[in-house]
Amino acid sequence: MTAASRAEAQDLARWRPRITHPRRSTDPRAAEEAAADFLTALGVDLDDESTAETPRRMAQAYAEMLTVPDFDLTTFPNDERYDELVLVEDLPVQSLCEHHMLPFVGRAHVGYLPSERILGLSKFARLVEFHARHAQTQERLTKRIADQLQRELSPYGVGVVIEAEHTCMSLRGARVPGARTVTSALFGQLRDDPASRSEFLSLARRSRGAR
Repeated sequence: MTAASRAEAQDLARWRPRITHPRRSTDPRAAEEAAADFLTALGVDLDDESTAETPRRMAQAYAEMLTVPDFDLTTFPNDERYDELVLVEDLPVQSLCEHHMLPFVGRAHVGYLPSERILGLSKFARLVEFHARHAQTQERLTKRIADQLQRELSPYGVGVVIEAEHTCMSLRGARVPGARTVTSALFGQLRDDPASRSEFLSLARRSRGAR
């Protein structure tokens, strides 16, 4: 490999890093058996034709919800020196509450104030999905998305707002369907500058109110 090609490869890795998550060993067969034991212990009849395959489907469903998809975080030079807010609204969020292993579902609004690099717009959705595929709290999910944007782009500011309905609260316990939890994480100017903070939060609030 020539010096020029090595430099090109280094630039590619720098400006299009592969975002990955450590792979943990899984045992689909053990998960299926555990699901069968769990359902049987709760009185579910697994001898019926309609439910005989339920443990396998249940194990596969959770495996799918907890499988983190790798992706390339593609960025581009900010040639125009654009320094105003970039906000991508209504990104779907589907994650699992770590306390009850029930889904919470909603929308994310992610924005930043660019500096040297700008992010490919589709990567906002990839980034949200990447961090959503874990058992966690909504607070942690919100901060992890913001942390990664701050770390990868070094922008002048980052803002993330997530609103979601938690089925652990709507289907059990308090049983309050329709209640939404809103969390936010703000860095840089979007946290410290009152005008920038107000602009971001008002736009995110307007998007929430439009539905």
